[in-house]
This record gives sequence, structure tokens and C-alpha cells, in this order.
Amino acid sequence: MVPHFPPGGLHVSTRHFLEGAAGTVDLKSLVSRINRWFSDTALWLSAGGLVLMTAIIGWQVFGRYVLNDTPNWSERLSLFLMTWYILLAAAVGVRERFHIGLVFFKEALPGPAALLVDMLVHLLVAAFGAAMIWYGAEMAASTWSHVIPTLGLPVGLGYLPFPLSGTLIVLFSLEHLLVDLRGGNPAATARDAS
Repeated sequence: MVPHFPPGGLHVSTRHFLEGAAGTVDLKSLVSRINRWFSDTALWLSAGGLVLMTAIIGWQVFGRYVLNDTPNWSERLSLFLMTWYILLAAAVGVRERFHIGLVFFKEALPGPAALLVDMLVHLLVAAFGAAMIWYGAEMAASTWSHVIPTLGLPVGLGYLPFPLSGTLIVLFSLEHLLVDLRGGNPAATARDAS
């Protein structure tokens, strides 16, 4: 789709972004595009957190054995980063359908029953994500006023990836449900083309 550039300057309207080739809003495509952006962003943040944590652990080992002076912040910051990157990567795993499942049961069922089981699984995963949102936000709010002494950061910041990841899990599960309801290819949802 080529954006329309009016003579007055560069402008791409929201309506143009939402419309497909036939001029109608394609909800499945829009949801897929938005979720792909969320998924890619979460994956990059997760990878960056892993790299940063690895560098911090390397500095901790260097400080302990070479400088004989272990940085007191390194272990706590590493654990903090690990919580963030693991939960973000777990949400991406839901979109990419990497989460654990018992496929032998579903594959033994006839088509409509297998689709129903698939949809039930998406609903259960979405419910789990909703619980992460609710209880994660509760934990973050109740510990926000406490401070991690070695980092000077609120303890609640360490619980923030739970509601964030839960939100992504709900969005990605709803995307899978939308694809199943519209009769799309579930395998193509996660790897949709640009």
C-alpha cells in the first residue's frame, strides 16, 4: 500500500492506515500489525535486557576476582533485569505459539472439536494474562513506596513487568481467537507478512 502524499506535505491519514486494498477496515490485519509491533518491541527489549545482564554479571566476576571489590549493585540489578526480559519473552512466546501445550490430545480430535479446544486454550491463556495484570498491578502499587537500597529504585518497578506482560499475553491471545473465529491459518498469525 503506497501512502498518499498531498501537495502540502507529507501526511498519512489514520483512515488510510486502517483501510485495506478494498477501502474497508480489516480488523484482523490491523490487530495483527499492532501486535506484531508490540511483539517485536518486547523481543528487542528482552534481548537487550539479556545482553545487559550478561555484561553486568561479567563486570561482577571481574570486580570480584580481578579488582577484589565486588560491586554491591550488580547482583540485584541482574535479577531485576532478568524478571523484565523473561516475562517480556514469555509474552512473545504466546504470540509465536511457543507456549507449552498438549497437542496430541487436540490432534486426535476432529476439526471443529480441535478448533474449540484451541479457542478454549486461548481463553485460558488470556485469563492467565488478565490475572497477571490484576495481581501484578496490585503488587507493583503496594510496593512502589519501598526502595531497593542498592539501586535506589522503587521495589514496585520490579513487579511492573507482570501487568505489562499480562497485557501483551491478553492481546496476543485475543489475536489468536480472532484468527480462529475468522477461519484463518493459526500458524501464519505469528509470522504474518508485512
